[in-house]
Amino acid sequence: MTTPQPLRVALVQGATRWHDPAANRDYYGQLIAPLRGSDLVVLPETFTSGFSNEAIHSAEDMDGPTVAWLAAQARRLDAAVCGSVQLRVRDQVFNRLLFATPDGAVRHYDKRHLFRHADEHKRYAAGSERIVLEWRGWRIALMVCYDLRFPVWSRNRYDEAAQRFDYDLVVYVANWPSARRHAWRTLLAARAIENLAFCVGVNRVGYDGNDLHYAGDSVAHDFLGQPLVEVGAQEQVVTVALDAAALAAHRERFPAWLDADRFELSP
Repeated sequence: MTTPQPLRVALVQGATRWHDPAANRDYYGQLIAPLRGSDLVVLPETFTSGFSNEAIHSAEDMDGPTVAWLAAQARRLDAAVCGSVQLRVRDQVFNRLLFATPDGAVRHYDKRHLFRHADEHKRYAAGSERIVLEWRGWRIALMVCYDLRFPVWSRNRYDEAAQRFDYDLVVYVANWPSARRHAWRTLLAARAIENLAFCVGVNRVGYDGNDLHYAGDSVAHDFLGQPLVEVGAQEQVVTVALDAAALAAHRERFPAWLDADRFELSP
């Protein structure tokens, strides 16, 4: 099996405007404009509105301006661009992580675990399918915010028939308040260590319309849970290269996956 080239991932940590999709598209468009040369550009959760139950009333659909904007950014940057938004599908609205690629394709993952503490489960619909996609030789799992607290959903299994792991990189996009930042930082490292994979978490900064504060703490961890790059509490865009050869060598050297419990996920 050919080892893929390093994956250049840009973590885009911004101060999302409250309930203003057009302004957020302009804002994040300016932040990512210099990123041609990246392979993957990661925006925060609900990057067009902030994390809001009321944003359900202005949810777009897959033919709306934000999906078109993401596709255009992917073409312009020659990179995959991802981030979550509120998306309406018939009579339901999902917190949907969109993954746009330069060929015009837009794939998606619907947030599985809805944040009960903020009544997200009363307004939005939960996804039922875990998504792992391939991009430039890498297998990437997509997750949204509260999913981080549920390790079974994130578990990286080994497929004996295909002779491969579920994924090489797991990405979490979030609006994770600073009051719970210790959990955010601890769990991201844990997900990398236990799954023998790279782990990227991208959060927002600033205050939202509910006066909640976000400290950022976006990070890329290697397979040992060591940070390759860490972002503080300010607006910032950083790029990191993930090394597939180093990942393969670690899995060979430390084959903990051979002793993992076997299980199947159910909806």
